[in-house]
Amino acid sequence: MNYIDRIKNGGVVGCGGAGFPAHVKAASKVEYVIANGAECEPLLHKDLELMIYEPEAVVSGLIQWLVSTGSKKALLGVKKKNEEHLFGIKKAAENTGIELRWSGDYYPTGDEYVLVYETTKRLIPPQGIPLDVGIVVNNVETLRNAYMASEGIPVTDKYVSIVGAVKNPCTFKVPIGLSYAEAIAAAGGATVSEFAVFVSGIMMGKLETDMSQPITKTCAGLVVLPTNHRLVKRKSLTESSMHRIGKSACDQCSYCTEFCPRYLLGYDVQPHKVMRSLGFTVTGEAIWNQYAQLCCACGLCTLYACPEELYPKEACDKAKADLRDKGIKWSGQKELRVHPLIHGRHVPLKQLVKKLGIADYDAPAHFVDIKFSPKLVRIPLSQHIGLSAIPVVEVGKEVKSGQLIGDIPAGKLGAKIHSSIDGVVTKIDAEIVIAKI
Repeated sequence: MNYIDRIKNGGVVGCGGAGFPAHVKAASKVEYVIANGAECEPLLHKDLELMIYEPEAVVSGLIQWLVSTGSKKALLGVKKKNEEHLFGIKKAAENTGIELRWSGDYYPTGDEYVLVYETTKRLIPPQGIPLDVGIVVNNVETLRNAYMASEGIPVTDKYVSIVGAVKNPCTFKVPIGLSYAEAIAAAGGATVSEFAVFVSGIMMGKLETDMSQPITKTCAGLVVLPTNHRLVKRKSLTESSMHRIGKSACDQCSYCTEFCPRYLLGYDVQPHKVMRSLGFTVTGEAIWNQYAQLCCACGLCTLYACPEELYPKEACDKAKADLRDKGIKWSGQKELRVHPLIHGRHVPLKQLVKKLGIADYDAPAHFVDIKFSPKLVRIPLSQHIGLSAIPVVEVGKEVKSGQLIGDIPAGKLGAKIHSSIDGVVTKIDAEIVIAKI
């Protein structure tokens, strides 16, 4: 069995958020492979802790990708501020040809377009992917999982940071399908009686109040905040309320555009113009919505740049959905020119944390080796880009940890799913529920 088949059989997907099936990327032929260790979501530290705890696995995974893709160079993008903590990674990378590329501590250093530019000075074409400029990018945990899969060990666990309003902010590995409630309890529990969580981050994650939800292959962590926190209240507004406020209050200051990371790289993203679509007719929407199509939804405009605390990111989300529904594709300017003030407009992570009102929760989340033994896990059949996996087990059947329970539909894009515990299948619908025997 070749390397690509081992990754496919291991159910490896991108751990940076999107969940793209890794075996497809591994079959690419490129000039550069880049390991993304420049996590930038406020408070989350799972990538850093993984690199500290399993440096050899990350480096081995990156070397394997170097060979698989026929690349000339392997780069590891990490933050300079973490250099003293990455001794293990530097040692593991010695004499391998891997270069560590250090970045500043700003948001969003982990964005694929930003990382590619900062490490290679190449610009991905509008609406393109790194492959268009001869590059493949993988999160460091994806590379760790790919290495494990090459050793015959499928993806059954996930590194997560449990941070915010918890007694012991920390990072640990959990079985996929473990509930949010159990993960929070392992961090000492919440320090407030009523709380919500931002799943995979405040900036680009989703707000959730149902603590029975399961941790998936793409979950970077949980940020626990009191329900009366400003961020929770803002995120809890309905979309119609967000747009109504924007329609009445936007004064076209353009700060949302001037701080936009994609705009600074030269892409024609202009959230302030998209905000105009909220107050115009359908004809007006067609004019202004086009400036949203290259938005990466990083949330910086909504949560940092706007002095009125409006919702330009959400306006861009609406604009992109409207254009998609109408079948209108991007047809803008392809030539890119990096803004001359790009480095002067980087938003320091410390400043962002202060603006978000979470400075009191800005603490290390060191790795803790906890052995979880949940009574049951809920494993979604869709944890990735592509079609949902097809169940290959039945209710009432016993399964072992690492056993295949969901397969890729024939000839389709998808990822295999494996049991994360020994147990018996008790339910199958959009997820497979496995109870410990």
